Amino acid sequence: MKRPETIEPTAAIEPAAVSPRLHRIVEIDALRGFALCGILPANVLVMSGLDGLSGGSAGPTASGLDQVAHWLVMALVQTKFYLLFSFLFGYSFTLQMGAAERDGAPFAPRMLRRLLGLFVLGALHAVLLYPGDILTTYALLGLILLAARAVDPARMWRAALRVYGVVAGLYLLLGAAVALVDTGEGDEGLAASAASAAELTTAYRGGPADVVRANMDAWSDILVGLLMMGGMVVAAFLAGFVAGRRRLLADTGTPERTARLRRVCLWGLAVGLPGGVLMAAGTVGPLGARWEIPAFILGMLTAPALSAAYASGLLLWFTTPRGARLAARLAPAGRMALTNYLAQSVVMALVFTGYGAALYGRVGAAAVLGGTLLFYGFQLAASAWLMSRHRLGPVERLLRAVTLWGRPAPGG
Repeated sequence: MKRPETIEPTAAIEPAAVSPRLHRIVEIDALRGFALCGILPANVLVMSGLDGLSGGSAGPTASGLDQVAHWLVMALVQTKFYLLFSFLFGYSFTLQMGAAERDGAPFAPRMLRRLLGLFVLGALHAVLLYPGDILTTYALLGLILLAARAVDPARMWRAALRVYGVVAGLYLLLGAAVALVDTGEGDEGLAASAASAAELTTAYRGGPADVVRANMDAWSDILVGLLMMGGMVVAAFLAGFVAGRRRLLADTGTPERTARLRRVCLWGLAVGLPGGVLMAAGTVGPLGARWEIPAFILGMLTAPALSAAYASGLLLWFTTPRGARLAARLAPAGRMALTNYLAQSVVMALVFTGYGAALYGRVGAAAVLGGTLLFYGFQLAASAWLMSRHRLGPVERLLRAVTLWGRPAPGG
């Protein structure tokens, strides 16, 4: 009997025999399912036209409830789940290496095909649905892991810390410059921003061709974002790879691992929560526009701490009876996370762009967030149903065929 494959939007785990490792794999699947829940509200801010609003504006109604909803997403969600997925990518990379070894297959060609498949899927996703795609980013930066896979875990951990340190130093310099230097844009800068936002709104409320053009026009901004976030993603990749090589997420119920997870959770909350609050205060309010970029940078630099707190806290909870039931509900969504990730974008495009209802910029943050939570609940139910009948989600099946250069085993 084979253990169903567990898949995130960026890496697959080959089937493993039912063994004591089963519980650990369920936990990792559940972490992916949880990360999927966080990716959705972060992405929907962009696709609904709410991203970038500041000074307490949270949509057309700007009600108090809208402001609270927008503020909470910025404080607790933004950038945190992107990095959690990055960590899980690095962790799953080691499992892919083990799968190739068990199959007696060379790892590098298999992973190169997988990364190429992810890149093609991501490019189509970015053009047709959502320009903030993560698959292309992971496919490109995944080449770094492929090249460094033979490095000793201790050296790789030091490399992760160095990458983070360099990125943090550059970000802090940028934040200080923005806070201390008057850009001189004044009313002209605000008028240009308003004109750009109006043009984007018109495009996303237009026809499908307008939507595609707007997505392609956003690529320059996405490239800048990749350059800014790329270092953080690479550091998370390396940290996840080290965790996988050292099996740090295995046997989480042992006293030693429990104590470690508790320390990580407490320190992560102590560092990450203030950073998240600062990020929300700068991007949504009450801090002024001058502090928006510095506050966002500080929030981004502390985001890995909150990501670690989320992961360690959940892993601790999964060892309890209630937590185990939660893990069982989240795991099916994590097993077909690539399908779910793309499905989220399809639904958001139908709701907010000219592909469907064209509600871009017309819905407040509270309604948007409530709708995303309802849709995620539907995804949990649909994933449980599909995974009770199939080994793979539909997009996972396609990507696995590319990875193995053939059809998945029968019963997938």
